Amino acid sequence: MSSINTDYKAPESADFSEQDYMPTQLVKALSNSLFPALDSALRAGRHISSDDMDNHAFLSDFDTDLGIFYQRYNAELVRAPEGFFYLRPRSTSLIGRSVLSELDMLVGKILCFLYLSPERLAHEGIFTNQELYEELLSLADEKKLMRLVTNRATGSDLDKEKLFEKVRTSLRRLRRIGMVLPVGDDEKFRISEAVFRFGADVRVGDDIAAAQLRLIRDGEAVLDPSKVKGTQEQDASDEQVDTESEQDEQEQAGGL
Repeated sequence: MSSINTDYKAPESADFSEQDYMPTQLVKALSNSLFPALDSALRAGRHISSDDMDNHAFLSDFDTDLGIFYQRYNAELVRAPEGFFYLRPRSTSLIGRSVLSELDMLVGKILCFLYLSPERLAHEGIFTNQELYEELLSLADEKKLMRLVTNRATGSDLDKEKLFEKVRTSLRRLRRIGMVLPVGDDEKFRISEAVFRFGADVRVGDDIAAAQLRLIRDGEAVLDPSKVKGTQEQDASDEQVDTESEQDEQEQAGGL
């Protein structure tokens, strides 16, 4: 026999005035079938660019209303000048914040530089992991890169192999948040306009490509390690998560 009480009465103090009702447009947005998955993606740090046509169009239609919704969580729904969307939690936000590692940030700067380069048009916007790695070695300080592998790294072939694997891990991490889009196999990708998040250090009036190159060569593209304390210790677990995510994607693809 069910023990559910069906004689529920609303509390006498409840005030169901008009101001308690959500705006019609917000109700439409929250009841849309796209919203649950999109909301989860935004909360996980994903950037929504024009390549994600359905979600991007949805956010374009309801960004003002959803902006009010996310304010309740002390977070801001941002529409960047380049047109992509992302969620920016404040320090008091109820939505968790993720921190990118030092290498993630540097790879992001390289991606931003490549996005602005003539090579992007020449390659029809498609790059390989190897091309990214070679660009990283040519633009960044090699000694600083080797220290990202281990403090005892000497620049040996083994150290460079370890660095390449770490770059691939960073690239997968950036793919999860919408910075790059996979093309075919796991070795090719296209760069999303969302990489302009990494161009925030460029001063107004600068030639953006030249400024990015300056930041990378001067080492300013690398965060102060104190700001990302603990991220290197997380690399091993992150790599495990990346592997599991790829396996899940393959299983889902096989089930279609």
